[in-house]
Amino acid sequence: MRPTLISRTRRWLGASALALLVGVGGVSTAFVLTGQAVNAEVRNAAQILVPQVTQQQGFADLVDAVKPAVVSILVEAQAPGRNVQRGRDFQFNFPDLPEGHPFRDFFDQFGGPGGPGGRGGSGEQEPRPRQFMAAGSGFIVSADGYVVTNNHVVEDATKVTVVMEDGSEQVAEIVGTDERTDLAVLKIAGEDLPFVTFEEEASRVGDWVVAVGNPFGLGGTVTVGVISGSGRNIGGSNYGDFLQIDAAVNTGNSGGPAFNTKGEVVGVNTAIYSPNGGNVGIAFAIPAGTVKQIVNQLITDGTVTRGYLGVSIQDVSRDIADGVGLSQPLGAIVREPAADGPAGAAGVKSGDIITAVDGDRIDDALDLSRTIASKSPGSVVELTIWRDGAETKLNVTLTELNQDVAETNTPTPPAEVPQAQSTLGLTLVPNGDGTGGVLIQEVEPDTPAAQRGLSVGDVILEVDNTPVSSAADFDKAIDNVRSRGLETALVKVARNGDSTFIGLPITE
Repeated sequence: MRPTLISRTRRWLGASALALLVGVGGVSTAFVLTGQAVNAEVRNAAQILVPQVTQQQGFADLVDAVKPAVVSILVEAQAPGRNVQRGRDFQFNFPDLPEGHPFRDFFDQFGGPGGPGGRGGSGEQEPRPRQFMAAGSGFIVSADGYVVTNNHVVEDATKVTVVMEDGSEQVAEIVGTDERTDLAVLKIAGEDLPFVTFEEEASRVGDWVVAVGNPFGLGGTVTVGVISGSGRNIGGSNYGDFLQIDAAVNTGNSGGPAFNTKGEVVGVNTAIYSPNGGNVGIAFAIPAGTVKQIVNQLITDGTVTRGYLGVSIQDVSRDIADGVGLSQPLGAIVREPAADGPAGAAGVKSGDIITAVDGDRIDDALDLSRTIASKSPGSVVELTIWRDGAETKLNVTLTELNQDVAETNTPTPPAEVPQAQSTLGLTLVPNGDGTGGVLIQEVEPDTPAAQRGLSVGDVILEVDNTPVSSAADFDKAIDNVRSRGLETALVKVARNGDSTFIGLPITE
């Protein structure tokens, strides 16, 4: 079974100290491992007959300090239900039972199809929403009662109840949510509530983390681990800068905080990676820097606005870098500027590689997306662009990101057109639908084109940022690349309505 990502959280139990005695040739070495240091001391056998115990401070004081600000969140929500069968004097809401199940037979007899109010009965079928309850975690970030949790914990909620550590409850107001980062802000009444703050300096891989939450509805539970990785991009998310932690996170921990040893919030637990839905030591948290930015906007405006550049982009591979003369694969290459978008209006072109924004290096397409999204609509950004073998700079005034920007579709190319053979094992024909380019009708196996993923039906639009409309144009452009001493050509390809760039080796 394939591992899956689940928007839940879980638990890790680890030894805080380990004493290991190793005897070698009558001399024993005592190694004492603690959370703070590793000490080695040589002693003779007589000195270690009574092992010394190293005191471990643990995390009890930290937990005592932060736990009052961590809350459980109970959600009443509504989901589409099965048809309700109405009879003369009764009604049933059908459970999700398989055909042939004895209880299904019971419902069919007394309220389902074929029974009173069912097929042939006098009742009528009427869809009814199904009510359900769920539990998650959250934490208070202000004395007046603002609470942070995950969006997926409270979405579709009809009622949200916040349960404090002492068991007291309050119905909460949903101030705002942000599906893109899976964050939400709630509000409860209060004037001097316990609260926690976010870290000022980003934690590093290997630092301790303490997760506090409400796994399986058990109430405040503490697990401990370390930050295993940063900048993680997980499938199914619009946001790709997660912390990976190994502190146990299970169902119900979603929305809870992960703390550093200072008691500062380093992230919001939001997902686990698991083959079976259980804890396997890989969890993901939204980092504090992102949470602070989103939470402040939600508290102030109730919504989140993001800058919009108006480009479709992809990562720069080693082949692409070689094809345009970049010394290393970095930045994001522009596949297409959006129609009427700010980038196109400022002069950004297809094939440009954006290597920096406001002087800050861009590593890849995700980095560019995050950087632009963090800017305010209306702000002016300076793009550093690699174009035609040289660096240039453009200023772009960002607009507001519209989550519903429509994608354009590339028409399906015609099937029957005359063929022509190129020099790189590709059978190419003019693309007769009026959109330009050459259609690939055959790819010879074991060629660089096949190895780079080119396939029948792809349309080659450009070579070396030069439009091509015939096999002769293609070959001429390849020859021009060779004449400059390059061994890789930048090729723009359209497939299934999307365009992309590849670096195609052209050595013979």
